Amino acid sequence: MENEPLSAAKHVRFVELSAKALRALADGDLAGGSAEAGVALDAHFVGERARWIFGYRADQVAKDPSAARWITRAVVSVPDGTVVGDAGFHGPPDENGMIEVGYSVVPRYRRRGYARAMLKELLVRAAGEPGVRTVRARIASDNAASLACINGFGFTRVGEQGNERDGLTIIFEVPADAVVS
Repeated sequence: MENEPLSAAKHVRFVELSAKALRALADGDLAGGSAEAGVALDAHFVGERARWIFGYRADQVAKDPSAARWITRAVVSVPDGTVVGDAGFHGPPDENGMIEVGYSVVPRYRRRGYARAMLKELLVRAAGEPGVRTVRARIASDNAASLACINGFGFTRVGEQGNERDGLTIIFEVPADAVVS
């Protein structure tokens, strides 16, 4: 993979992370999470930040089982089957039809086009859901890679938020019906 052209379009598929897989990952059990998911997950899935996120998502599904179809999934490169990250929505659409995307690429696969492939698949899915009208992305102002990633997908900057712990986050949105697959 080291010599592959950076411009080659990537293709990915999503693998659901069940409540049991999410809980195993939150507990730092990579083998258990991988077994539940049915794919070999990367150690990135049990890093400190990932464990917090997967714990949060496991609690979310425990409170609202219908959220499971919306939240984070393992992302697998096609056709080689390598797990390159995770992606999904933060939950079901809200009462206004807004849904927020989230994605993370395993560090050794960054800057190869996987984030764009993940985002494209998320946007296509959102556009195909009747209850979704707007897709939101919140990106840290110093995350140049993610800021570059959303270019070309029709996102418009709609605001910002910040705090001392997380710094400045820029909020972008795109109408779901503006997504072209």
